[in-house]
Amino acid sequence: MKEFKGVYPVLVTPMNEDESIDWKGFAENIEYYIGEGVDGLAINGSTGEFVSLTKEERFKAVEVAVKQVNGRLPLIVGTAAETTADAIEYTRQAEQAGADGALLINSYYAHPTEHEIYEHFKAVADSVSLPVMIYNNPFTSGVNISVETILKVGRDVSNITHIKESSGEIRNVRDISRQGGGFIKTFCGADDLVLESFLAGATGWISVAGNIAPRTAKKLYDSYEAGELVKAWEIYDQLLPLCNFLEGSGKYVQVAKRAMELKGLAGGPPRKPRLGLTDDEEKTLKQHMQELGELMVTQ
Repeated sequence: MKEFKGVYPVLVTPMNEDESIDWKGFAENIEYYIGEGVDGLAINGSTGEFVSLTKEERFKAVEVAVKQVNGRLPLIVGTAAETTADAIEYTRQAEQAGADGALLINSYYAHPTEHEIYEHFKAVADSVSLPVMIYNNPFTSGVNISVETILKVGRDVSNITHIKESSGEIRNVRDISRQGGGFIKTFCGADDLVLESFLAGATGWISVAGNIAPRTAKKLYDSYEAGELVKAWEIYDQLLPLCNFLEGSGKYVQVAKRAMELKGLAGGPPRKPRLGLTDDEEKTLKQHMQELGELMVTQ
């Protein structure tokens, strides 16, 4: 079982102009991030447009990623679904394909109760043996999972080992990290609170900004880990405008995909109904990337 810590870019699913998946580009992007020295990778997440992919595409993304990574770093696969039965199927497929962990959010349309969320997470984790990282993102799922439920399911289910905290509530990171240190660890899922999350006890970061500026994201984490807090804050100050843009734009998928193209990598369009960036958004993205030394393509 690989240890999960550090910076994990959550990858886009690159597409061709007809919205078919660019599998060659997907594999090449994975290789790029491995070369950039990140600590792990996450696929089939929100940034990967998992809700817009077919079951067959999600399964194939896991197979392609596992083959390309080839055990060189941890690979976490998003296995979320609206129903518990479907989430079990996705999580079992990820385990059988060779993924190192699963990332699981609660159902995102039913707005389940705390007890229903607990039972959902428990049923899915009990169906596999690989580590499961549960996910609290009220802005996407419509439910802000309580600290008590997160701690209870982490305590009760041995392979629920991590929580990705994306509520924007730093007290959640603090309380889960301090109270759940023996059985559940915290990953930051809010790009504009990452250093604060590390200081509050988070051990890793599943990062959209890490798609765009992986070396800077990694330097931020490494500086924190080394106890070089002045340097960490300096790096964070450089990265934070991009993080704020990603969190505030409402278009993190489109921003990340366009950024990939501007880096000379595979991005392509999002699947409709998502549309691309406006001229002003494009200008802002280019400015942030240029300041971070990530703008490789000038068109």
